[in-house]
Amino acid sequence: MSKPFDMDLFLTGVLTGSHATRQRHLRQAKAIQSAIVARWQRDNPWTWQKKHLTWFLDHQRNLRSESTRYYYLLTIQLLTHHLGKQWQFKP
Repeated sequence: MSKPFDMDLFLTGVLTGSHATRQRHLRQAKAIQSAIVARWQRDNPWTWQKKHLTWFLDHQRNLRSESTRYYYLLTIQLLTHHLGKQWQFKP
């Protein structure tokens, strides 16, 4: 039996800013993770492809306000930076 992927540990090294900002990024990263797990059964960000994050931005994020969508984009940029990817996403 495998342990669930720990998003807190994954992002700990790259999170900066105030406590509230770090908590928001963690909360949103977990929401992104749970949406991708529900759709593709991939809980580990190392197995994610650009299409997974693009899907989240196009389908899940549209249900929220404009400012929240912007913050989700920032969290996704943080995730891709940590993964070492050069993926670009439309705002």
